[in-house]
Amino acid sequence: MSFKPKKNLGQNFLIDKNIINKIMYAADIGSNDAILEIGPGTGNLTKFIVSQKPKKIYLVEKDEDLANALEKLYLNQINILKKDILKIPDKFYFGKKFLILGNLPYNISTKILSGWCLNKSLNVSKMILMFQKEVAERILANVNSKEYSRITILSNWKFNIKKITDVKPNSFFPKPKVHSTVLEFLPKKNYHKIKEPKNLEKITKVFFSQRRKMIKKPINILFKNYQFNYEKFNIKPSHRPQNIDVNKYLEIVSEYESLVH
Repeated sequence: MSFKPKKNLGQNFLIDKNIINKIMYAADIGSNDAILEIGPGTGNLTKFIVSQKPKKIYLVEKDEDLANALEKLYLNQINILKKDILKIPDKFYFGKKFLILGNLPYNISTKILSGWCLNKSLNVSKMILMFQKEVAERILANVNSKEYSRITILSNWKFNIKKITDVKPNSFFPKPKVHSTVLEFLPKKNYHKIKEPKNLEKITKVFFSQRRKMIKKPINILFKNYQFNYEKFNIKPSHRPQNIDVNKYLEIVSEYESLVH
């Protein structure tokens, strides 16, 4: 399939067979898997997915020309959603278990990932996703590092994450100006349960809106009518948002849910 990439959609098609092989090896697709591929583009990865004969294949492609071409090429082998991934309703995910693959659009990759992390209906066996290298570094960041951020907390809440490979610009057509990284997300068997995922989103937003300031201010905003017990969480009012590990944030969410919400 030869298509002219559309600048307004930020299209960079993965053309490197070596990288595609690494993604497919990490995905390890079985005959019972339901695959969800995001942004298949010209179908360079789709071709390999189809060859593995999984139980079901769903593709999400916003570009109607590409979607129609893929539909024609694979006829009854795929189910194609000609939509923006961010506009797919929660009910689409309900009752299904996906293996998700995707070269995510870089300008909305953190939005897509955080949406999945907070989505109660989403059930996955694995996700193999490509991000801009800097975003991948934030997802993998350690507490107390400058890369540590909201997306670190949201994604490490439910997933064990590891790096599969870095990807150079010349692995794409056209070449992007940035380097990329493929990550694997495996669901944690036991993760800290919170009543309402939106509270994790809210609390991390309040904390990281002023990431260089002491946490005393966000704590006062969130717990304004309550006496927050810093000692219980072994943290200090003088700490900064990046000094608090993922588990502590989840404990703070539980405290917020039991006291405030």
